[in-house]
Amino acid sequence: MCWSYTGIAEFRTRAAEFLADGLDAGCRVCYIRPGTVGDIAEDLRELAGWSEALRDGRAEVISLSELHDADAVLDPSGQVQAYAEATERAVADGFRGLRVAVDCTSLVNDAPRLAVFARFEHLIDRYMAGHPFSALCGYDRSAVEAEVLAELACLHPCTDARAAGFRLYAPLSAGHTVALAGELDLSTRDLLAPTLKRIDLKPEGGEVVLDASGVEFMDHVSVTRLADWAAARDADLVIRTQWSGIDRVIRLLDISNVRAEQLP
Repeated sequence: MCWSYTGIAEFRTRAAEFLADGLDAGCRVCYIRPGTVGDIAEDLRELAGWSEALRDGRAEVISLSELHDADAVLDPSGQVQAYAEATERAVADGFRGLRVAVDCTSLVNDAPRLAVFARFEHLIDRYMAGHPFSALCGYDRSAVEAEVLAELACLHPCTDARAAGFRLYAPLSAGHTVALAGELDLSTRDLLAPTLKRIDLKPEGGEVVLDASGVEFMDHVSVTRLADWAAARDADLVIRTQWSGIDRVIRLLDISNVRAEQLP
């Protein structure tokens, strides 16, 4: 989940709710933000059972400042591997999985770091789709521009940020290449192309199969861009959706490498 917040108090509240649900579900939980470990642990002191959970290993806190050098660029694959290993340790210790709340604001404060972190967001989302790991990613609206927030929010299946318009994320079904939800129209055209480039998906069997069950509307330009994206990978695009207007759009555009499959 992507959560945009204003003021650390709001993030603490959302993180506490998210991590409390994790504890109730039998997961190990982890709270990560910049600062000292002592201050971070103090953030959630009002969460029932938090101190006890820290003592017995059900919860932990990590300083983002110590985890990532302020001037370093994140290694997307390496960070995914680190979370995978932490998840495996949690399961081996008898937990149902790992749940993390992390303030990611400082990791996207320039263009190179944003591009790398956006790639990481998609990779970790694909890991989550098949493993007992979940995360709340927080971004401070006062420090992250609306355009940047939209670029990040659209890579999450769940978000409170409306600016993105659409969401492109890892599918739960192995029969799909990627999942798409929301609306694709004039307001999202400039966002779609760079998002598709960042996720760098590979076709399977000569097809890109789109789980578009959550799509409410898709204009002709967006369909064309998706078709071009698939064609650049020598693939056909299969759009599986409940939106009845997709057949009409494809017929009007007469695109040879796209077909729609209507979901019930």
